[in-house]
Amino acid sequence: MKKIVPLLAFAALGALASPAQADEVAVLQFKTGAQVQRVVLEFYEDSAPNTVANFKKLAASGFYNGTAIHRVFAHLMVQAGDPLSKKKGTGAIGTGGPGYTLSPEIRRKQAAGAVAAARLPDKINPARRSNGSQFFVSLQPMPNLDGQYTVFAHVAEGLDVLDKISQTSADTNDSPVQQVVLTSVRIVEREQAQTSDASGKNWLQRNFERLF
Repeated sequence: MKKIVPLLAFAALGALASPAQADEVAVLQFKTGAQVQRVVLEFYEDSAPNTVANFKKLAASGFYNGTAIHRVFAHLMVQAGDPLSKKKGTGAIGTGGPGYTLSPEIRRKQAAGAVAAARLPDKINPARRSNGSQFFVSLQPMPNLDGQYTVFAHVAEGLDVLDKISQTSADTNDSPVQQVVLTSVRIVEREQAQTSDASGKNWLQRNFERLF
């Protein structure tokens, strides 16, 4: 069995606790071939304020648009957020970032749905500073990694979507053979991201109709 190392170019995994109730959430849109699906993240503003603020800043600037999920392990985790992943086939995918790191905010345990910042290993990163943009989602509890990574959000909707993506065929670098693109990350008010309204339409459907 292949050993999964929770590091930057090798993956990073974090922690999760009780649900957050921040006013804003992130709506991520993934595209695989012609299929488009969404995932909603709720932030942990209380325990990882600086990491959350950084994620929101990058999302607002369009930094994540066009990046891809660059690492998958079936039913275990998916990793994304590397700007180098915009160009499929680049050997350095998994090592990129915005050019800075973040101070650790390691306060939450890991559980299914945890969204954590990736980082380099302790041997060369003893301070456990987080990569400035890469993040991963754990698809099952991993208590053996508690206290090692900054968990800044959790999946409120779409964990099944990510689990399905994690099962896609991968190359020798654990990268999906069929590219899974993160086409957009939108920071919206919680009410806007509700799965459906009285009409039964989800947030994407309602806003699509307003635009066209």
